[in-house]
Amino acid sequence: MVPIATPLRPDLRPGPMLSIVIPFYDEVEVLPECLARLGTVLCGLDLQTEIVFVDDGSTDGSADRILSAPRRSFDVRLLRLSRNFGKEAAMSAGLAHARGDAIIVLDADLQDPPELIPEMIELWRAGADVVQMQRRSRNGESAFKRASAHLFYRILQRLSPAPIPVDTGDFRLMSRRAVDALLRLPERNRYMKGLYAWIGMPTAVVQYDRAPRHGGRSKWDYAHLIGLALEGITSFSVAPLRLATVAGAFTATAGALFCLWIVVKALLLGNPVPGYPSLVALIAFLGGMQLLGIGIVGEYVGKTYLETKQRPLYVLRDDLLLQGLPARASMEAVQRQHA
Repeated sequence: MVPIATPLRPDLRPGPMLSIVIPFYDEVEVLPECLARLGTVLCGLDLQTEIVFVDDGSTDGSADRILSAPRRSFDVRLLRLSRNFGKEAAMSAGLAHARGDAIIVLDADLQDPPELIPEMIELWRAGADVVQMQRRSRNGESAFKRASAHLFYRILQRLSPAPIPVDTGDFRLMSRRAVDALLRLPERNRYMKGLYAWIGMPTAVVQYDRAPRHGGRSKWDYAHLIGLALEGITSFSVAPLRLATVAGAFTATAGALFCLWIVVKALLLGNPVPGYPSLVALIAFLGGMQLLGIGIVGEYVGKTYLETKQRPLYVLRDDLLLQGLPARASMEAVQRQHA
């Protein structure tokens, strides 16, 4: 797939370009405000700018809202995936098509404030290849979700050989060098927060307070969050396999000692072997441990199976480019189909 070449705007001298990658799924309620706030921020920058929206199979007309929005002095690019492939795939699509010297990943729900973009750019210009945004607080979320997120990030950090930062989401700036390194990673099962950390690169950290959603509702229910947590842990650590081995060894040792105790007790005291309830409890415990171990092994085997298929991360339905050219009174939309 060949990127669409966009001519430089006549009101700015040739120079570095900033790309904003925004994956979304059914966010029709928040996209107008997202574009408005981004427009205010980007128009104040001395950079060539583009916004790369990635429609991850929306069904609520979100893409039409972007196409009908008034254009400003920046380019807007809309990538429409053929179906819902998931946020990790949508982010990968946006990063692969972004043309900027610096790329920022931002959620459409405005929980991560775009007003922090100038500060991120200053740190990038000072030499940081990655500017990661660390959440100081998570407003608008339940106490259970905040506590579970806090626990998950710290467990993942302990298990992973790569230093995955805590309380850090997808909101970050990456240099072209960092994005190119990220795009060279070939795996299909992508936990992006771990991949960001794996590539390394000089990093600056900015703390901020995460706002409530501007509108709509989150698509991440607890089932999806649990799945994402399992994806993160199994993608960056073999600790669950080792834990299953240790648990199996401990259970086998405990079972052997218990059997020995029963035999010795029967020989010395003449007591009969305990009956049905204890036997059922022991079988249920051992069966549960075996199923847990099989499930953990199955997670890793399943990942290996999916990787061997070598399917693409996503299928691009079309690519729309809305050029922001202040010298022209009208804007044009260019659509290119990809084989």
